[in-house]
Amino acid sequence: MVKIGESMSVGVVILAAGSGTRAKTSKPKQYMPLGGVMVLRRTVDAFLRLPEVSHVQVVIAAGDEDDYREATRGLVLPKPIHGGKTRQQSVVAGLEGLLSCVEGLNPPDIALIHDGARPFPSEALVKGIIDKVNETGEGAIPALPVSDTLKKAEDGIINATVDRDGLWHAQTPQGFPFTAIFKAHQNAAGKNLTDDAAIAEDAGMNVHICAGSIDNIKLTHPDDFTRAEAMLGGGGAEEVRTGMGIDVHRLVEDSDKTGVVLCGVNIAHNKSLKGHSDADVALHALTDALLGAMAEGDIGDHFPPTNEKWRGVASEVFLKHAQKLLTAKGGRIINIDLTIVCEAPKIAPYRLKMRQSIADMLGLSLDRISVKATTSEKLGFMGRGEGILAEAIVSIALNRN
Repeated sequence: MVKIGESMSVGVVILAAGSGTRAKTSKPKQYMPLGGVMVLRRTVDAFLRLPEVSHVQVVIAAGDEDDYREATRGLVLPKPIHGGKTRQQSVVAGLEGLLSCVEGLNPPDIALIHDGARPFPSEALVKGIIDKVNETGEGAIPALPVSDTLKKAEDGIINATVDRDGLWHAQTPQGFPFTAIFKAHQNAAGKNLTDDAAIAEDAGMNVHICAGSIDNIKLTHPDDFTRAEAMLGGGGAEEVRTGMGIDVHRLVEDSDKTGVVLCGVNIAHNKSLKGHSDADVALHALTDALLGAMAEGDIGDHFPPTNEKWRGVASEVFLKHAQKLLTAKGGRIINIDLTIVCEAPKIAPYRLKMRQSIADMLGLSLDRISVKATTSEKLGFMGRGEGILAEAIVSIALNRN
């Protein structure tokens, strides 16, 4: 038993290679929407927002690549690994992938192995597992004590009552010293063991019980999705907030620029927008709306125009920074409503492309993003073609915890 210490590194394997037929969904359950966000996206985000986690390796089924790309759009992750025919084979593949994606092929100190269809592991639960593995140098899993009376039956007839004392419902993530669990899995090839704790036990490793959570559900049956949707409702674990952002940029003649950039889309025009960055007035308004919903100031607080570092930078950088802050708070974007006001250029031909651009940046579905355009009826600076105004309204959900 070796205490790992404060400089520990943590790698996560997320298992998303199953077909999930018991859920009776139109596609594998990990790619189904939950509160408008794919289940797998929620699961991955839960670990990416933890500073202790250095790498997240997702294991998927061959043929699920398109769904995986949609679920993880905008995230920085290593290439997904294809799973095997059994859970045990998929874990080995994930651990091998985790090993190959770390710098210098030095394995992480701790490996967490988690079900892709278990989207609500709380920060406290995950940190509890990490701390226990670090403290003991052994395995740790979250679990709940069995509270119901257990019966054994044959042909539908009860033939015994099982003593529930000392029985636990095992959950994930299950945590272990990386090298020990990797070796244990390699040595267990071909054995019918149903979780990583069983693999560790088979190798002679001690596995500790940590407090699980009733909210850390695995989506297995249709009723589980109903419960999960209820958990995301207004009376559940999240609160809904709204933020508004407004920005204006001047249109100027600039021989060094051709056209304007709106929502990350280049649009031909005889003038360009003036600004310290790329002057994407639409993304600036959207960024301010996100920051405002979180009470995190405005874009100037995070990216001062006096700092040369941000000169000419793409405004996608600002927007993703705001989203990262939101993710760190355990939040998510519900929907975006963006309005652009100008006489020219004409926005209508680019609206769909703008929506898709924002969707790609933020990893959202297209039906959660609205981009509208209007003119000022030739009135004011916009009517005279001197500038463009953008207004954004964003709804977000934040964890109450």
